[in-house]
Amino acid sequence: QSEKELQDVVKQQEEKMLQLIDKSGEVMRLKGEISQLKRSLQRAETEAKVLWEELRGKEPKVDTTYVQERVLLRHEVDKLRLLLLEKEDENLLLSDKY
Repeated sequence: QSEKELQDVVKQQEEKMLQLIDKSGEVMRLKGEISQLKRSLQRAETEAKVLWEELRGKEPKVDTTYVQERVLLRHEVDKLRLLLLEKEDENLLLSDKY
C-alpha cells in the first residue's frame, strides 16, 4: 500500500512539473508578445517624435522625403537600442542560469 501511495505522490509531482513547464512556455510566449508590443510602441513614438520635431516651427510646406529619411534613421537607432537591451537581457539570464 505504501508503494502505491509513493507512486501516487510521484505521479502528482510529475503532473505539477508538467504544469510548471507549460506555464514557463506561456510566460516565454507572453514575454515575446510584450517585446513585440514594446517595439511597435517605440516605432510609433519615434514617428510621432520626428514628425513633431519637423512640423514644429516649420512652414506649411514640409519636405516629406527628408521627414521619411529621419523617421527611418530613428527606426534604425531604436532597433539598435532594442538589440542592445535584448543582448543585455540574454546576458543577465545566462549569468543567472550559471
